[in-house]
Amino acid sequence: MQANDVRVLKSAAIPTFAVGVVAVAVSLLTIGGKGALGAAIGTLLVGVFFSISVVAVSYAARVSPQMMAIAAMVSYLVKVVAIMVVLASFRDTTVWNTQAFAWTVVVCTLVWTGFEVRAFMKTKILYVDPEAGVPRKGDS
Repeated sequence: MQANDVRVLKSAAIPTFAVGVVAVAVSLLTIGGKGALGAAIGTLLVGVFFSISVVAVSYAARVSPQMMAIAAMVSYLVKVVAIMVVLASFRDTTVWNTQAFAWTVVVCTLVWTGFEVRAFMKTKILYVDPEAGVPRKGDS
C-alpha cells in the first residue's frame, strides 16, 4: 500500500471509529445493551467493508489506472450489495437493536465517505508523469 493510501485510510477510519464510539455510548444510554451491541457491530461492519475497498483499490492502482477504476467500481458494488445482504439477513434479529445497527451503519458510512473525499482532496497526487518527455516532430 502506498503512503498516500495509508494516509487516506487513516483519515477516514479514525473519525469513523470516533463516531462509532459515540454511537455506542448514545445507544447504550438510550436503548441499553442491545443498542450498544448493534451500534458496535454497525461500526465494525462499515470499518471492515470500507477498509477492504481502500486496500483493493490501492493494490489495483499498482497494476494500472484502468484496473484502479474497475476495482473502485466493483468494490463499491460489492460493498453496497453485501451491506444490503447483511441488513436483510439480520432484519429480524433479537440479539441486538436493529435500528441502532442500521442508523450507525448509515452515519458511519457518511462520515467515512466525507473524510475519504476530504483526504483525497488534500493529497497531492500527480496526474501528469513529470519524467515524461514532450514528443517532437519526427518522433515515433
